[in-house]
Amino acid sequence: MAKNKTTETEHSVSAYLNAIANEKRRSDCTELVAFITAQTGLEPKMWGTSIVGFGSYHYKYESGHEGDAPLIGLASRANAITLYMASDFDEKEPLLQQFGKHKTGKGCIYIQKLEDIDTAVLGQMVQNSVKHLKDRYQST
Repeated sequence: MAKNKTTETEHSVSAYLNAIANEKRRSDCTELVAFITAQTGLEPKMWGTSIVGFGSYHYKYESGHEGDAPLIGLASRANAITLYMASDFDEKEPLLQQFGKHKTGKGCIYIQKLEDIDTAVLGQMVQNSVKHLKDRYQST
C-alpha cells in the first residue's frame, strides 16, 4: 500500500501564510485560518507543505487503504483558495447556494477572494462538515 503524501507536519503555518506572494491572497488566507480556528476551536497545523489543516480523523476504505486527514483544510493554489471539507454533509447543497461565488470539486470548494463569499454560511458549512466527519469516523 502506498504511503500517504499529505500528512501532518511540524512546518510553520505562519511561515506558509507569509510566503504567499500575492498580498490579497495572503491576507484572505490568514483571515480564513483565524476564522476556521474560531469556528472549530482547533489549532491550525500544516499538512504536507501546502495545506493548513484543523483537527484530524482516521479513515479506512473498503479497499484497505487508510490514513489520516484534516477535518477541515485550506490551501492557496495558483488559481484559487481551496477549502477542503467533507464531500457530503448536512445541508451542503442549500448552503452552497447561499455561499457566494465559488466552484466545487469532490471534496473541495474553490474561491477567489473572501469578499466573494458569505462567511456566516462558511461557518455553518465548517461546523456541519466537522460534525459529519467526527460522526462518521468517530474522531475526537
